Amino acid sequence: MHDEIVLNPNKLVQYLDKPARDFTRKDIVKFIEENDVRNVNFRYVAGDGRLKTLNFVINSKKHLDHILATGERVDGSNLFSYIPASSSDLYVIPRYRTAFLNPFTDTPTVELLCSYYTSAGKPLESAPEYVISRAFQLLKERTGYELEMLGELEYYLISDIDTIYPIVEQKGYHESSPFSKWEAIRRETMQAISEMGGQIKYGHAEVGNIVQDDRAMVQHEIEFLPMPAPEAADHLVLAKWAIREITYNYGMEVSFAPKIIVGHAGSGLHIHCRLVKEGKNAMVDNEGLSDVARKLIAGFLTLAPSLTAFGNTVPTSFLRLVPHQEAPTSICWGDRNRSVLVRVPLGWVGVGNMAKSANPMEPADKGEYMNAQTVELRSPDGSANAHQLMAGLCVAALYGLEYPDALKIARDLYVSVDASTVKELRQLPASCYEAGEILLKDRDIYEKYGIFPAGMIEKLAQDLKAHNDKGMSEKLYGNEGALKEVVKKFFHCG
Repeated sequence: MHDEIVLNPNKLVQYLDKPARDFTRKDIVKFIEENDVRNVNFRYVAGDGRLKTLNFVINSKKHLDHILATGERVDGSNLFSYIPASSSDLYVIPRYRTAFLNPFTDTPTVELLCSYYTSAGKPLESAPEYVISRAFQLLKERTGYELEMLGELEYYLISDIDTIYPIVEQKGYHESSPFSKWEAIRRETMQAISEMGGQIKYGHAEVGNIVQDDRAMVQHEIEFLPMPAPEAADHLVLAKWAIREITYNYGMEVSFAPKIIVGHAGSGLHIHCRLVKEGKNAMVDNEGLSDVARKLIAGFLTLAPSLTAFGNTVPTSFLRLVPHQEAPTSICWGDRNRSVLVRVPLGWVGVGNMAKSANPMEPADKGEYMNAQTVELRSPDGSANAHQLMAGLCVAALYGLEYPDALKIARDLYVSVDASTVKELRQLPASCYEAGEILLKDRDIYEKYGIFPAGMIEKLAQDLKAHNDKGMSEKLYGNEGALKEVVKKFFHCG
């Protein structure tokens, strides 16, 4: 437990000298009392996947204790499109383990993520945090495995052009300042996310460098560490909020849109996954990639077309998912192959002690680290509703682990070449409309065990089909003005 506290950037963890998962109401009150905190904010994710806010000024200790214990009322019909105004009252109840000190406010403010409850005091079954928690727990109950995930969050920062060290288009990958722009903003953002409880692996400049209309658009990526799926989804939502908040404070614009200029690198939200049991990574065995991992991959590939309904929710998603790019279109998997839908990246398997080789004077490291092998789903993008997407991946994992022919599917869909050259492979949907139709066809899988409520699947499909974008890419091909209008409409999605 000591290792979880030392160097932990969450100020409540440091002050209370305990990990966040052990926070109690009494702990929150203690921190507020002893650190001159004047405000409390409740934060909760709505149906659009964005963070919503309720601000409190603390009037007294009794008042503080009351709001932490009982939560508050909100209008669910304005937070979820499928909740009628006639019965829309909901409760939002804070989860103490999510508490952090707001890194942006001048007045000290404690933030807490909340869960939704109905008028009867029961969890709202269609709430994002409930759906993913239910999916995560069901997978664990039925298989014994916990599904850990991490997101690779890509985004563009937009600013005036720097004439001293101009950027080079499509040459930004891992570039350093001053040749890449706004590294300092990325570092500031990473620090803020960490103070909120987000577990970050690293950040770097990405490939995308675009110059257009006297503006420079520079692509960045922040990648997280593997966490249980519900926490991974929370961290992504908080990260987007932090990135927007900091960028806005600098008078700049940020976009998580899957495509902002046709012909240039789009922004994805690659999701890495691993199954863990009893503290060990089940993705590898003595032979390399395990059968458990192959079944997981089979589940992802089988449900890949309908998973786009959660991971690719705007028409410009399908300007990114085009052949002969690093974004996938064919349903297959492979090792270290960036054209496939599910990629098996390097996992430090069978490579010995490289640190000893690089540092000859260092004694051999005998530390016990969990194997880092993951599999990476490369289709989602920044338009995704993180909680719905990761809940869908839990469903797909369960499907693969329980499907009798999963290993055969994995064998048949493995490719070692450019996936776009393999003609017989199934393809991902080419529009939101098609994704909505496929989601309805697969709805029994997602609604099984009550994970996704029926009304939720129905409304998601309805919203996707309402874009009426079937064949959009072909219709707008070569029409630069029309493409710009579509991109502009969804520039701030997600």
